[in-house]
Amino acid sequence: MKLLEVRDLRKSFGHLNALDGVTLDVEEKKVTILIGPNGSGKTTLINSISGFYRPDSGKTYFDGNDITGLPPYKLYYKGLARTFQIPSLFWKLSVLENLVAVEKSNPGESFGKSLLRRTWLKNETDATERAFSLLELLGLEEKWDTLAINLSGGQMKLLELGRVLMSGAKLILLDEPISGINPTLAHEIFARILRSRDELGVTFFLVEHRLDIALSYVDSVTAMALGQVIASGDPKTVMSDPKLIDAYLGG
Repeated sequence: MKLLEVRDLRKSFGHLNALDGVTLDVEEKKVTILIGPNGSGKTTLINSISGFYRPDSGKTYFDGNDITGLPPYKLYYKGLARTFQIPSLFWKLSVLENLVAVEKSNPGESFGKSLLRRTWLKNETDATERAFSLLELLGLEEKWDTLAINLSGGQMKLLELGRVLMSGAKLILLDEPISGINPTLAHEIFARILRSRDELGVTFFLVEHRLDIALSYVDSVTAMALGQVIASGDPKTVMSDPKLIDAYLGG
């Protein structure tokens, strides 16, 4: 089943056609990687899908609904969330507090209801239990009371992933999830991504340059060059496509 459908998406900056009629699908409960040389349009596409850019034309459908041009906060409540290359966390809160803070529709955030403990206590208890379950899934359970600012770079990436998982997202866009991470922890991060897919049914669409690590964990590959999709399919087929080889070698 197609969870994300992009149809003829176009985005220009002056005379630069960053997206030149991009069409692609992301299958539900799969891990799909978006690859291509620098300047191919990957970041512009992710920004356009996630609401940070408004495309000039074309359509984007999520879970069968037209989401073209919707702002990030509306996409978040629909179940589409993203991470960034540089994690953006609540640095002075603990790991657990970072997860509980993103709980949707917390009645305790209401001024009136916050004064009535019975209206939010169960919600807080359930959110805390779910947060601990996610910390176990991500291998951060022993860091639950550590301030986010004191985590390692890889642990910060995992915590940011935990925050979008806590939101109940069905589709998560990952922007270079292992950038700047040592190989051992990079493999662990991808292992946690696969576990999230398998146990929670989450779909991932990611951009990553470290293909030597990433390709062994993904279900499918979409390749871009000069603002267009030039190949898509299983990793072995796409990586041997002459069009992709030419794009990387400048042919």
